[in-house]
Amino acid sequence: MTDASNYLYLLAQKITYPYTKLPTLRSAMITGSVAKGLSDYYSDIDMTFYYEDSLPDEETLTTIREENGGSERKWVIGDRETGSFAEAFHIDGIEVQIGHTTIESWEKSIAEVLENHNADTPLHKAMEGTLNSKALFGKEYMDQWKAQIAQFPDELAEEMVKKNLQFFPLWGLEPHFNTRDASVWYFQTLAESAQHIIAILAGLNKLYFTTFQFKRMARFIDQMSIKPTNLTSRLEQLFKTDMHTAVSDLENLVSETIALVEEHMPTVDTTKAKARIGWRQEEWTPVS
Repeated sequence: MTDASNYLYLLAQKITYPYTKLPTLRSAMITGSVAKGLSDYYSDIDMTFYYEDSLPDEETLTTIREENGGSERKWVIGDRETGSFAEAFHIDGIEVQIGHTTIESWEKSIAEVLENHNADTPLHKAMEGTLNSKALFGKEYMDQWKAQIAQFPDELAEEMVKKNLQFFPLWGLEPHFNTRDASVWYFQTLAESAQHIIAILAGLNKLYFTTFQFKRMARFIDQMSIKPTNLTSRLEQLFKTDMHTAVSDLENLVSETIALVEEHMPTVDTTKAKARIGWRQEEWTPVS
């Protein structure tokens, strides 16, 4: 672990302690860069606390935050009425983000991904975060959830591949982009195509993935055994090279990704995606 990770982990333990006195708290975890040992001196602390039946009231949370030396809240998202919300505040210049959720609400989130096979939800970040988390309290609960989430369903993997097997044929419209002052659209489409590639490969490798706040791409791709060669550097280069080279390289990456789908998930129909490989928009000529 980095020195920053060690420092933040010890601070997280200190922050967590007053919450452990609450009668409904059952488990607590730290996730993100701290749990992975990758923090630097810009990193924050991400934690989630799990409660039986009901969440602490606002007065209790304010008292604990002040006891920990926390600032006023920076933001609050979610709705405590639905059993889950998150807050953020500062302690000694460090942003502390804490999610508060009932076990019922959290297990519904797990079911949304593992049973409903939702391939397009930020909840994938919570699944991945839980797998890489460290328990701060109630380790037996965390171990149970980790074991459950680690059983990646085949149906979810296939849904991730199917949902993302759609590529706008950027390579066939190079003259169009070059003559229409469309840089924003071009880079948006390039980014979306890269996200589709990563999502398809995540499905093939049974890795949870969401575009929501997607960071540390190289580390994520390193977990994949099924992928095109030199994938990380090739994706990075798409955004650094000229358009002619980028769209050609993108077409090659898409083609290789489709081939991997056909090899490792032959039940998925790739016909429409393959039809766009090699396509080029033709210039038309006025008819007299």
